[in-house]
Amino acid sequence: MAMRPPVPVPTLSRRAKLVIGVIAVLLVLFTVIGTLTNVYVDYLWFDETGYTEVFWTEIQTRALLFAVAGLATGGLVALAIHLAYRFRPTFRPMSLEQQNLERYRQSIEPRRTLVLVAVAVVLGLFAGFTAQGSWETWLQFRNATDFGTVDPQFGLDNGFFVFELPFYRLALGFAFAIAVLALIGSLLTHYVFGGLRLQTPGQKLSGAARVQLSVLLGVFVALKAVAYWLDRYSTVYSDRGGVFTGASYTDVNALLPAKTILVFVAIICAIAFFANIVVRNFALPAASLVLLMLSSLVIGVAYPAIVQQFVVRPTPDEREAPYIARAIDATRQAYDIADVQYVNYAQDQTGDSASDADAAQAAAELAGSPTVENIRLLDPNVLAPTFTALQQIRNVYGFPDRLDVDRYSVDGVTQDYVVAVRELDQSNLSDNQSSWINRHTVYTHGNGFVAAPANQVSSGSGEGGQPNFTTGNLPTTGNIPVDEARIYYGELLNDNGTDTYSVVGAADGEGPREFDRPESGSSDDDQDQVNFTYDGSGGVSIGNFFRQLTFAIYYRERNFILSGAVNDNSRVMYVRDPLDRVEKAAPFLTVDGDPYPAVVDGRVTWILDGYTTSDAFPYAEQMELGEATTDALTGTGTGTTALPNDTVNYVRNSVKATVDAYTGQVTLYAWDDEDPVLRTYMQAFPGIIEPKSDMSDDLVAHVRYPEDLFKLQRDILTRYHVDDAGDFYNQNDRWRIPDDPTIGGTTAAQPPYYILSQRPGDSGATFQLTSALNAFQRENLSAFVSASADPATYGELQVLRLPGNTPYQGPGQAQNAMTSNNQVRTDLTLFDSDNSRAVFGNLLTLPIGDAGLLYVEPLYVQSAAENSFPLLQKVIVNYQGRIGYGDTLAESLDQVFGAGVGDSVPDGGTTAPDGGGSTTPPTTSAPTTTAPPTGGGGDVVVDSATAQAIAAIQQALQDLAAANQSGNFVAIGQAQQALADASAAFEAAQSAASASASSAPASPTG
Repeated sequence: MAMRPPVPVPTLSRRAKLVIGVIAVLLVLFTVIGTLTNVYVDYLWFDETGYTEVFWTEIQTRALLFAVAGLATGGLVALAIHLAYRFRPTFRPMSLEQQNLERYRQSIEPRRTLVLVAVAVVLGLFAGFTAQGSWETWLQFRNATDFGTVDPQFGLDNGFFVFELPFYRLALGFAFAIAVLALIGSLLTHYVFGGLRLQTPGQKLSGAARVQLSVLLGVFVALKAVAYWLDRYSTVYSDRGGVFTGASYTDVNALLPAKTILVFVAIICAIAFFANIVVRNFALPAASLVLLMLSSLVIGVAYPAIVQQFVVRPTPDEREAPYIARAIDATRQAYDIADVQYVNYAQDQTGDSASDADAAQAAAELAGSPTVENIRLLDPNVLAPTFTALQQIRNVYGFPDRLDVDRYSVDGVTQDYVVAVRELDQSNLSDNQSSWINRHTVYTHGNGFVAAPANQVSSGSGEGGQPNFTTGNLPTTGNIPVDEARIYYGELLNDNGTDTYSVVGAADGEGPREFDRPESGSSDDDQDQVNFTYDGSGGVSIGNFFRQLTFAIYYRERNFILSGAVNDNSRVMYVRDPLDRVEKAAPFLTVDGDPYPAVVDGRVTWILDGYTTSDAFPYAEQMELGEATTDALTGTGTGTTALPNDTVNYVRNSVKATVDAYTGQVTLYAWDDEDPVLRTYMQAFPGIIEPKSDMSDDLVAHVRYPEDLFKLQRDILTRYHVDDAGDFYNQNDRWRIPDDPTIGGTTAAQPPYYILSQRPGDSGATFQLTSALNAFQRENLSAFVSASADPATYGELQVLRLPGNTPYQGPGQAQNAMTSNNQVRTDLTLFDSDNSRAVFGNLLTLPIGDAGLLYVEPLYVQSAAENSFPLLQKVIVNYQGRIGYGDTLAESLDQVFGAGVGDSVPDGGTTAPDGGGSTTPPTTSAPTTTAPPTGGGGDVVVDSATAQAIAAIQQALQDLAAANQSGNFVAIGQAQQALADASAAFEAAQSAASASASSAPASPTG
């Protein structure tokens, strides 16, 4: 049979080669320039913040893993292919199979070096990119720290499972990949060049092919023996037990012996393959391989399944009891809930409607109680529009959708405040303010710290129900001294994932360029404002052409080169969201989703909580982090961010981080320096984490217990509060996180609440984070959990266990009882009208000494006018079915517990407008533009006519509430008409003021 002529390889013309070459060079050039620019800009940020140790360590570790994995994979596979080609048979039997392969040989032969290099490079790049993503795994292995505790099955330190076993698994995975790729490459090479002849009569393998394939198969099976050995340790993550994590009865008594046997079977099989080098007969290794496969099925799969079905399943609670106990202990240790204080609470109460004796006991507990003095009436999740309407001052400013709660000591008295900072909000800029110069060099920062006592609202005509701002306005004044109130770094400086950079610093001889604030009492006239030039250490200097070019490429913005606003004194600020800054400075931390501002030593400082986590702690239940920490408020607006949905089974609040709002300086403090994971990273990144002792007393005084950790812990507590293994397995006393009853139609979890309250057994009030817990699949309350944030008792978890067999009202039932009250229901019908709507505040659950739990809920009313904001109008109280409903907290308490109990409430929960700080926007001589508090279109212009209309709306709401309470239907009708008239007057005043404001001069452009 005549041989077919070789198929000619198509060739390209010279012009086509030139075009392709130019395109390829340009693509490579743009890719390289873009990559180098990104890396350099990253380096400049780390250099500015002082965290170059993180930058270089990460870069070096990624490069090391890339190089090792790439060279090992590409090099060893290429070596195997080269050896297969090097020892190819010189003469090949003539057959149809070999004739068909000849044309491939002729095509490959002239390019064999190029093909070999291409295979090595492609595989090396793929392996390198895959390996470099595991840089944290290597750093943990390289710097592993002992936990000091051992697992109950193998007696190994838990650090082995957390730090070492994941790396062994990673390395084993790459070894398997190399062995398989080398085997495939060798088989293909031997087949193409005649060493493996599948369809040719006679010997199927050449001697060289038999040796090489025997070695590779022997290596693969030897690696399988190592995998079986490591599988033994992986039983500590088994989910065979169903309701718990860790080695179960079947794992310990059936699977572990099976894995040990399979180790020796695999070793024997590997020896058989290696022996085939000499024996020259595949029968023995083939038989051993069949033995390994049958053993893995019979011993490794079938036998454990039989034990599970016929030994464990008939009495699982008895068989699994000791292993459940292991899981309970390990899970409590992993989630830091091993030292929870459990208190049997209100055990003598029925949970039904409180008797007069119960109410009298509760009244005695409430008399002078610090809990009553500090009941929070302001809901930080409702009042953002109110803060915006009353404290925004200019449209360039804004507040997050979710405000924060913190505590301050003023004149020796500690109380909690709803706080926020007046940030730059570029989404509020008008069209003529949105040029590049204005967005990036004029409107560069916010200004001011705003605080209102959480237990007070203002009273008085036209201002009732407003927060009593004891610190606010511009310049910032009040009872919380602020030395530096400018906000260059904040939560609103990340616009839907896009970094809002600013260029600061004026040229020599030029006046200040940045808009700082309006002059006190000034109008919107641009000439009556205070400008400023940044003089802090924040930002990266771009005082030379090279850096200006770098940022022009990075942001694709030519103004970095062409604009006169960029000069030798310029600095560019980027990565300005506090959460983003901490995550970038410490990539090994998971950062809590709720940063909060505090005035620390006179400076506005963002405080954040950093978690060290692991998914490899033995016997601990694994949780989806994002899912477990999501509640009704998570991710619903600026101010709270959802955590990534990573799998974890170990977590510690090991780091407290701060970000200076003026300089952007990130500081990390080792809050839990006993955490082995933190100590491991401190060895990997030496010097970047400061000791806890460096925290100032003022900073420690503002540390809160973190919300996301608390939500994770309360989820775990719903199951792991049980000590008895049988009860745990049968879920006899399981709890459940209640749905948020204040948001209609939602099944999302009720968020935890910060309160200043006295816990049972304590001598005074402490700042704490709290949550109610229901019975499983029931709405009855089962427990109340709190975490102390007081410096003296920080982190102490207390769980009040309520009688398990009583219908004690849970949050949903308490809310239903409140809204079903005749008086409340009537008001809600009136409030939810065409002219207004009712807004429920947070439903607080408060222990009253040993007398039971009190529910308190503020009720806000918001006008239907486009730019209205919620005002506190009523307070609802529920004590075991006794409902109090009044204009003030004191009035509601008196209705439930009798006259005089409300005397403990400061000023009845209200304070006169002049009781501390201004409760109204600054007086101006001309219209002042503010952003719409409810997200509506256009700005709110507060002039005298608008102020009168707002006052009329508020008065009408108060009159409506009073008329409803008295049952005077004539007065109700009059109040409703007055509310409609006031709303119309407000809209008319807005139209007139907006027309006037539109003729005002445009904002400065530099």
